[in-house]
Amino acid sequence: MLAKASQASGAGQKEQAVTLWKAAAEAYPTDKTPWTNIAQTRYEAGQYGEAIVSAQEVLVRDPNDRLANSIIAISGLRLSTRALSDLSRQNNLSGSLRTESQDLAKLLRESLGETVLVPPQAPQAVSPPRNTTAAKGKKGKAKAAEDSSADPFNALK
Repeated sequence: MLAKASQASGAGQKEQAVTLWKAAAEAYPTDKTPWTNIAQTRYEAGQYGEAIVSAQEVLVRDPNDRLANSIIAISGLRLSTRALSDLSRQNNLSGSLRTESQDLAKLLRESLGETVLVPPQAPQAVSPPRNTTAAKGKKGKAKAAEDSSADPFNALK
């Protein structure tokens, strides 16, 4: 069943693959593999709620599964970000919801060791560097530092 599901997934037939993985999960209820594949497929499709549910099934079978925990964390953050953005756009982010959101953001910053969740964009220098060889080395280091701080969730991916 897992081989057929993997073939279907590889051929782009994701829903057929999910159906086969669900059948495999029923046939072998202690195996986490079908749930892992479903969670990953749902996550890649942007179906974060379903990805979380499937990843929780993985954790029932293996509480230490890092992929499942990562899918839950990142999917939850993406859903939360989307919902907070919608509320903010509608000017409905106030009172206890605003306070709780700020508290959660602080906890997330502390967990990630970041002072800011999404750093502001650094202004680009307009003038060309004088020493191009030295400047290239500095740019490469600056770019690497910028890339690592631009997305604090890289460690979770």
